Amino acid sequence: MPDSVFHPAPGAAGRANPLMPLQVSGLSYTAGGKRIVDDVSFEIGTAARTIVLGPNGAGKSVLLKLCHGLLRPDAGEIRWAGRSPDETRHRQGLVFQRPVMLRRSVAGNLLHALRVRGLPRSRHAGLVEEALQAAGLADKARQSARTLSGGEQQRLALARAWILKPDVLLLDEPTANLDPEATRAIEELIHVFEAAGTRVIMTTHDIGQARRLANDVIFLHKGRLLEHAPAARFFAGPRDATAARFIGGALLA
Repeated sequence: MPDSVFHPAPGAAGRANPLMPLQVSGLSYTAGGKRIVDDVSFEIGTAARTIVLGPNGAGKSVLLKLCHGLLRPDAGEIRWAGRSPDETRHRQGLVFQRPVMLRRSVAGNLLHALRVRGLPRSRHAGLVEEALQAAGLADKARQSARTLSGGEQQRLALARAWILKPDVLLLDEPTANLDPEATRAIEELIHVFEAAGTRVIMTTHDIGQARRLANDVIFLHKGRLLEHAPAARFFAGPRDATAARFIGGALLA
C-alpha cells in the first residue's frame, strides 16, 4: 500500500504545533511471534484531532506506544517534526485506557506531575487550579483519587497529562467501558485541550465517537494501515472495502 500523506486544515486553536508533522515510515513491531504493526507509513500535520480507528486487536494501542517511544520498532522510523520520540517525549502526554491513580488526593495527583517534571513551585497552585477547573473536578480536589468514579478518574488522568502543557496528547481508548454521560464529559474535555492548542491523537473502536471527534482518520486492521483520509470523506464512503464494512457495522475477522 502506498504511503499515506494528508495535511488537513488547522484545527480550532489555529496554532502551529512544534511537534508536527508526525511522519511514520515503514513501521513494524512484533511481539510473541505475532506482527502487531505491519509496515505502517503515514504523515499527519495540523488537524486538531486525528482518530486511529479500528476493531479490537488492530494494533492501535501499540502504534501509540511506538510513537511515544515506549516501545522500539523492529523496523521503520518515527519523526516528530524531524526529531525522534526520545527527543520529543517530554513535549507529549500519553493517557492509557486504564490509568493508575496515585494514593493521593485529586489535587495531589496533579501536583505530583508538576514535581516530577521539576516545574517551579510558584507555578503549582495556578496550574493545579486550571487543570481542576478544566476537568470539572474543583469540588473534589481534596478527595482521594482512588474513590472517584471511573469517568472522574479518567478525567483526572487526562488533566494530569495536560497540566504539563504538552504539544501533543496521545489518548488510548479514553472512554472504553464508560457510560454515555462520562463519555460526553471526556469528549468535552478533549475539545478544551484542543482550544488550548494541544494536538490530540486518539485511538477508538467506537465509530460514533470517531464521527464526533475526528478531523482525520487512520484506519487500522490486523496491524496494517488500510486508509488515511479526512474524516468527512472517510465517513461519506471509505475507499477501502474492509473499512467500508467496518463503518457499516460488520464484525471483522
